[in-house]
Amino acid sequence: MTSRNLRLRRLRRATSALSARKRGAQPKVVALGGGMGLSASLAALRRITGDLTAVVTVADDGGSSGRLREELGVLPPGDLRKALAALCGDDDWGQTWAQVIQHRFQSKGDLHEHAVGNLLIVALWEQLGDHVQALDLVGKLLGAHGRVLPMSAVPLELQALVRGHDPARPDAVDTVRGQATVALTPGEVQSVHLVPNDPPAVPEAVEAVLDADWVVLGPGSWFSSVIPHLLVPELLDALVTTKARKVLSLNLAPQPGETDGFSPQRHLEVLGRHAPKLALDVVLADEAAVPDRESLADAAKRLGAAVELAPVASPDGVPIHDPELLAAAYDRIFRMHGRIGPWR
Repeated sequence: MTSRNLRLRRLRRATSALSARKRGAQPKVVALGGGMGLSASLAALRRITGDLTAVVTVADDGGSSGRLREELGVLPPGDLRKALAALCGDDDWGQTWAQVIQHRFQSKGDLHEHAVGNLLIVALWEQLGDHVQALDLVGKLLGAHGRVLPMSAVPLELQALVRGHDPARPDAVDTVRGQATVALTPGEVQSVHLVPNDPPAVPEAVEAVLDADWVVLGPGSWFSSVIPHLLVPELLDALVTTKARKVLSLNLAPQPGETDGFSPQRHLEVLGRHAPKLALDVVLADEAAVPDRESLADAAKRLGAAVELAPVASPDGVPIHDPELLAAAYDRIFRMHGRIGPWR
């Protein structure tokens, strides 16, 4: 057995003790992001704390979410649905409901590719007239191990300045509109902003950040899921002023289109440019995904953070986070980098 495999086995065994800690004092954790990156983080965090809140971006304009948004004028529900599914338990009830809300219809009609969870969330929004109350109700139905909140109560449009979006003009900088388009742009994203440019934050999301012991940002699509939270003024103010410690979880690999060719340290540099007042405490990265540890440490230091390297990737080589290994890494960070608040 290789030393890496032995270490992975030890880390997996360590996660078996985490559920016992959940029954005692535990940290209040807020996780920010969207899509599959946030889902990976939530699947890990629900293993180590029962006081967990997800704050989800609402700029999606593609697929089922985009169709519902355009037809009904609602918030895009897709990333909210994914977060709820990630918070479902590992028992039969949780896994059954996770599969149900993720189920997509296959047909030749209007229901094609709509997700059951998207329709359920939007129906409750229309019935209750309250985004937060409806999401809390869905979470209760699913037995979700945490709470899911939108970062804003208004649908947002993501816009990006992209160099070389038009291959015929490789040096030109164009404005690219829409999260789905930005995520797949063939050019180099220079910066992103939201329309409207000063959207109101959901008050419960701001309150959760201010009341947290730890805030987790990332992993996820950097420009379309991670950075947008820093573009909501009230949410950014909360992130800057909160007494919570903040950990940034890096991706395992650059995302084709959006961050092609980005080094781990470049991810930190662009985040810092979008939110220069934001300080971090810890940057978490997979030890096998960092070819230049010194450069990453320097970039993290400029944000006030220390770097923690850990094996958090799936051992089968697929660039996705392993929930148990990621849980072990978060748990160690929470314990080793100082405890604040009533859970210590």
